[in-house]
Amino acid sequence: MMSAVGPSARRAAALLGAVVLALTAGGCGTGSGSASREATAITALDYYTDASEHARWGERLTACGRSAGVTVEQRSVPGSSLVPTVLREASSRTLPDLLMLDNPDLQQIARTGALTPLDRYGVDSGGYTPGILSAGTYRGKVYGLAPTVSTTALFYNKDMLAEAGVTVPRSWDELKTAAAALTRPGRHGMAVDANATFEGAWQFLPFLWSNGGDERHLDSPQAAQALRLWVDLVKSGSMSASVLNWNQADVHDQFAAGRTAMMVNGPWRISALNEEKNLHWGVAPLPVRQPGQTLVTPLGGEVWTVPQNASPDRQRKAARVLACLNDSAHMLAEARQNFTVPSRTTVASRYAEEVPSMAAFVRSTQRARARTGRLGAEWPRTATALYTAVQAALTGESTPQEALSVAQQTATGS
Repeated sequence: MMSAVGPSARRAAALLGAVVLALTAGGCGTGSGSASREATAITALDYYTDASEHARWGERLTACGRSAGVTVEQRSVPGSSLVPTVLREASSRTLPDLLMLDNPDLQQIARTGALTPLDRYGVDSGGYTPGILSAGTYRGKVYGLAPTVSTTALFYNKDMLAEAGVTVPRSWDELKTAAAALTRPGRHGMAVDANATFEGAWQFLPFLWSNGGDERHLDSPQAAQALRLWVDLVKSGSMSASVLNWNQADVHDQFAAGRTAMMVNGPWRISALNEEKNLHWGVAPLPVRQPGQTLVTPLGGEVWTVPQNASPDRQRKAARVLACLNDSAHMLAEARQNFTVPSRTTVASRYAEEVPSMAAFVRSTQRARARTGRLGAEWPRTATALYTAVQAALTGESTPQEALSVAQQTATGS
């Protein structure tokens, strides 16, 4: 069994403790110096290291900085380095003025006291669904807002479904029947990412949550039913055992190459799928176990925050840039460019009409849940236990119930 908390997580935990001690001992950095000067420039930190993505966000930050009366100096680090970088800089009180975080990471950073609540600056947090707003909330205070969000849905090959006489599945029984009918030599009916990473846990969550399962009780019958579905798909041959090693990009490649007829994936794949001129695909909400259940999917997306620093004016200017990034115009522009869902409900509805391939994602985000919504900063430990259980069950090492019982013990430390 894999450890519930790996070396990188332990290093992050050690840094987290150091940050809390530093902020508790020395306050939140209220030194003089630049505190009374009007800010003409602020800094921003994100993980958009891809050249084109970095440039696009640089343009947005520049435009919003102009409206706030400042220039914005953008710095990007790799995704895996962002949280360790933030914790180190929080400890040394050298945080940027504007900070982007993957939404599951907000809890642990807010817990250190390194962030400021956005109501301090009058930032508008209205018009978001409770799930989307909760992704940026810690102990009842909003610390971060996401311009756009994402989640997962079911992509399907229209030609393959038509040839097999299969309709888009809405229930788990229909999914198993459809996947079996679509499976033939050189092709599987269904594909997911079940690898031993947070991506694997992310893909399993819709099946867990929609069936009434709960990350606080991984050993429940509802959780076992969800994992049994994946096990049955692999055992029947409707889903490749290679899903144990595939990430979401691999799943996409299988679908684009015609080696799977259906897949679970996110809207970030649409741009590449649109380039496959001979591929006729559709997208629908993920099926639930039985009619009447409510689909609940995990919420993806990055939130922007305003860290503590010594300059109230820089904080105010950073908050103005943050508010600009989250206005309707910028939300819509980003959604159109990246195939994501605008976070405000009214903007998302307009976008779904404009881009039909995004309608399923817009519908699903209305009920989407933040991964940290129930466990807060403890989510990564449970996610690790969860994807370890999925691996154990799919390899046949354990039954779903046995694997999830071990996961529950690991997650709770019992």
